[in-house]
Amino acid sequence: MTMTASGQDASSFTIIIPTYNEVQNIGSMIEELLRLYPGVKVLVVDDNSIDGTVEVVNELMETHPSVRLMVRDPHDRGLTASLMDGIVNAGTKHFIVMDSDFQHPPASVGDLMAELSAGHSIVVGTRNDIKAMKATRRLISWGANFLARSYLFAHRKCNPRDSMSGFFGGETAVWTEVIRKDGKKFERQGFKVLFDLMKFSPSDVKMAEVRYDFGERSGGESKLDFRVIISLLRQCGYLGRFAAALIGPLARRPASRSPDQDAATTVRP
Repeated sequence: MTMTASGQDASSFTIIIPTYNEVQNIGSMIEELLRLYPGVKVLVVDDNSIDGTVEVVNELMETHPSVRLMVRDPHDRGLTASLMDGIVNAGTKHFIVMDSDFQHPPASVGDLMAELSAGHSIVVGTRNDIKAMKATRRLISWGANFLARSYLFAHRKCNPRDSMSGFFGGETAVWTEVIRKDGKKFERQGFKVLFDLMKFSPSDVKMAEVRYDFGERSGGESKLDFRVIISLLRQCGYLGRFAAALIGPLARRPASRSPDQDAATTVRP
């Protein structure tokens, strides 16, 4: 058993990091996670980066056997599907999902670990402050979260304060079963897998939330734009899909990250 400085057994956790052109961040992120949480597993799910991200991870794998790389089918790409693949292939009791750009602080991973170790099925990182975001992105985030929380409330589902969070962890067996049972109903062109997981969450799921300070992106460019609202509307039933069809032309432009599909992957141990 390998313990972290906070007394957690990190060997029961896999940290899933989705990447697309994150060469400026991924190496330092992995090194920091391995330093803070000895024994933790790291699974990088890459969406066919063209900037050297894969090469950086391959180099780290040569000296860190706890690091794995999953390169997705170039004809079957997307953030939500990448995370679904990662959860199903985590291989440990618990998983944690986070970005590589340091807006999800590595030091806060231990807080998620503690709540999962205490028996919660899902733990959601809730942002203390989103002032680090640009004004447009804050508006998108607020609007998307309002839509998601309203839908979950109406359907009496588990309803975290930040349904749009990309920083969360869970019990692998519980959420693997949700994906296998209801994954075909997920919004494959979505950007927020947590919302879909909550939509199909078991009635007895135990949820906790932890607060964290949302940091500034350390490098590269954000891939979030107005299309996340369109995607989220498609996740909100028939009326949502109708609304998405009406305003969808506003967001029709080439995507910096391709749409979500289900898993067809190449796993590199």
